[in-house]
Amino acid sequence: MFAQPLVPVGNNLVLSFLLAASPIFVTLIMMGVLRRPAWQATLGGLVIGLIMAVGVWGLPAKLAFASMTNGMVFSLLPVMWIALSALFLFNVAMQTGRFDAFRMWILQHLPNDRRVMLVVLGFCFSAALEGVAGFGTPVAITSALLIMLGFPALEALTYVLIFNSAPVAFGGLGIPITVLASITGLPATTLSSTIALQLAPFACLIPFYVMALYAGWRSIKQLWPVLLVAGGSFALTMVLVATFVSYNLSNVLSSSVSLISTILFLKIWSPTPDPAYAIAETHLKQAPAKAGAWQGPHWQGWIPWVVVILVVIVWDSLHIAKIGATPIHWPGLDKQVFISLYQKPYAAVWNFEPLGTGTAIFVSALLTALATRATGQQFMAALRTTAKQGWLAVITVALTIGLAFLMNYSGMTYTLGYAVASTGMVFPLVSVFLGWIAVFLTGSDTSGNALFGNLQVAAAHQLSLDPVLFASANSAGGVMGKMISPQNITTGVAVTSLKGQEGVVLARTFKHSLFLTFLMGLVVVFQQYVLH
Repeated sequence: MFAQPLVPVGNNLVLSFLLAASPIFVTLIMMGVLRRPAWQATLGGLVIGLIMAVGVWGLPAKLAFASMTNGMVFSLLPVMWIALSALFLFNVAMQTGRFDAFRMWILQHLPNDRRVMLVVLGFCFSAALEGVAGFGTPVAITSALLIMLGFPALEALTYVLIFNSAPVAFGGLGIPITVLASITGLPATTLSSTIALQLAPFACLIPFYVMALYAGWRSIKQLWPVLLVAGGSFALTMVLVATFVSYNLSNVLSSSVSLISTILFLKIWSPTPDPAYAIAETHLKQAPAKAGAWQGPHWQGWIPWVVVILVVIVWDSLHIAKIGATPIHWPGLDKQVFISLYQKPYAAVWNFEPLGTGTAIFVSALLTALATRATGQQFMAALRTTAKQGWLAVITVALTIGLAFLMNYSGMTYTLGYAVASTGMVFPLVSVFLGWIAVFLTGSDTSGNALFGNLQVAAAHQLSLDPVLFASANSAGGVMGKMISPQNITTGVAVTSLKGQEGVVLARTFKHSLFLTFLMGLVVVFQQYVLH
């Protein structure tokens, strides 16, 4: 059995930390500085990670290969199966004209103001998609919609990535909280309430923050009521549902309340018209109909999104995902590594769920095709387009999660966590960056909680701090890493003209990710040293 060394380089924790972080540095530099495509950047990070894992941490080559393949298979099912199914749903909506109908419904029922569209779609609508899908698909779908309303592709993708933060901790019907509770042994209800309180200020802040980036302070003065309604209704509902109802429904209900409240509020209040942000005439018209194409009421544009939300909720309520689910102990890896930090063997179990969330979304796409009477030609066109959009994302995500698993099983990730946890009384400020690192690597708050949830609790006990607070900080800090994750960015660019320019997107979001994570750290410091 391979025992992970925590400080493999001359008993020097700082040097060990820097070498453990080198794959992350390489990936960030290749993407953000050299502006290389995400697949090249993640491949570069994987190569450096392999050199470090085998050459410095001493992981046997056989275990290194097994850990990478385990990660790559996990990236296909469930991760990319969810993302590809959601992209297929999007393409069914596109082929049947319902996506354009949705755009026209939005144009008819909201003020002619791109700033308002950005808040309603980029924040409220994408949060609803995050609640059922996640893994970058809300970014891809919402960005495509904003582009159809006249936003430049880079602006649309950047702002939606920043918006896609506060909803993440309760995404996928609360699975990140479920995993965090099972890993740490802490009550899920207490964790969910604490995380909701940590994220509530950011749910209120994010609409104002993005509006300042997009249109400046003058627009904040003009739009502050609708920004407050959108963010405030989301934050209040999130706290109430997570605390008193069920964290599983927190994101779905929060986003739904925010979306409905904002649209209704805009019926009685609208900002002073500003020609600078009016939607161009070319984008106000319905797309030219092809011969024999559907031309019907615009409310039908809601069909794909209502169907997927209802199907996923019913799917989860009936526990359909558990049917046929089989835990597969990964050959040559399961319990072949000893986690020195936790003093226990490292399990390697791939949960094969043929009827998981990805299948629920795929069924939603089939039901949407039936409900919209899609022709065989439209159906096949949607499949071909999805394959064309998704193949490079599949490769990139496989490389990214392969690297994450390699770092986990070699011990490099635990060296990073051990170094951060040794910062003593500064730990409350930097603890959120553990979740940030994990979500950057895996693209998933769920995986970030599985990776560092226990470490946060152990460090909190050693420092006589609140373990619930720091387990929650791992999840809350992780959501800010979502906007720079290669997986999230790659899925987002799949439906835009920015393929191969993931580095440009990363360069736009990176500083905001760091700044918001730092602010989250200040919130945790306040909770620990002022409120306790």
